[in-house]
Amino acid sequence: MEKTNTIETAVIGGGCFWCTEAVFKMLAGVSSVLPGYAGGEKPNPTYEEVCGGKTGHAEVIQIKFDPMQVKFEDLLTVFFASHDPTTKNRQGNDVGPQYRSIILYTTPEQKTKAENFIKELNHSNPSGLPIVTEIKPLEKFYEAENYHQNYFARNPGNPYCEIVINPKLEKVQQKFADLLKRNKL
Repeated sequence: MEKTNTIETAVIGGGCFWCTEAVFKMLAGVSSVLPGYAGGEKPNPTYEEVCGGKTGHAEVIQIKFDPMQVKFEDLLTVFFASHDPTTKNRQGNDVGPQYRSIILYTTPEQKTKAENFIKELNHSNPSGLPIVTEIKPLEKFYEAENYHQNYFARNPGNPYCEIVINPKLEKVQQKFADLLKRNKL
């Protein structure tokens, strides 16, 4: 019997896409992570337009993953643990609708899994704050400009990377070591 590799796509936004890209690039089973814009109305938006908050788009990442190596639920676990899904249109000092928590599902199964995951989080959330993550179908993904791609790896000394991204990466490395890519010797 021949083994077939099926790659799935997930699109999520949890604040600045520099952060989410760096986090999800660490996960085993993830073959690519691409920053971009989605969830809004304006065709072919630019970074400046999205930052203006009037396109309806959020900063998101498109994740290509092998569900035989990493489950969509694992992606959701890391997603919800690496940002604050209880604040509307805000992640830390990043404020505006472009920084909202959003899942743009690409299959009906992803929609169901995301809805069930959020229900469970709301049921078990000790702080009592409800999850405000938006769930909607992916209509169109717009790739971000080249200078946003692989931003953390290309700019590790940037103060934003040191102050905001590094702590997120450390948290994910500690909490989800079993989901991380292994370095080949």
